[in-house]
Amino acid sequence: MGALCSKENSDDPFAQPGRRLGDAPPPVPTTAAVPASATSKRTVGGPPRTLSGGNNNAASSSADAAEARRMAAAAAEARSKSTKSGDLGKKLAEQKKLSHRATLEEASRAAVREREVEAANEALQHR
Repeated sequence: MGALCSKENSDDPFAQPGRRLGDAPPPVPTTAAVPASATSKRTVGGPPRTLSGGNNNAASSSADAAEARRMAAAAAEARSKSTKSGDLGKKLAEQKKLSHRATLEEASRAAVREREVEAANEALQHR
């Protein structure tokens, strides 16, 4: 059915000579040559290298790391101090104040209240 709309392939795979059943496949080299760059001596240890920057001075890299930590801490502090606006922000701030246990207890009380309201509605509709 698929050959109806496809173009005819002139090179039939069965028209070419092949191997007989039971013949071994052609020999393939089992290993590749090791490149010269792989045999170079590797050094382990020493000061860590950074991916950025041009200088490898340990004092300047530690100062840069300290500056990066300071900037990250300042950004995190600014994010935490940002004012939350709207009802959702207020609810989130209140929820953060509660402990995990208090949050679970509040969720449980809300679920109980919801079930009580549903039961009352069913009782009113049943009459």
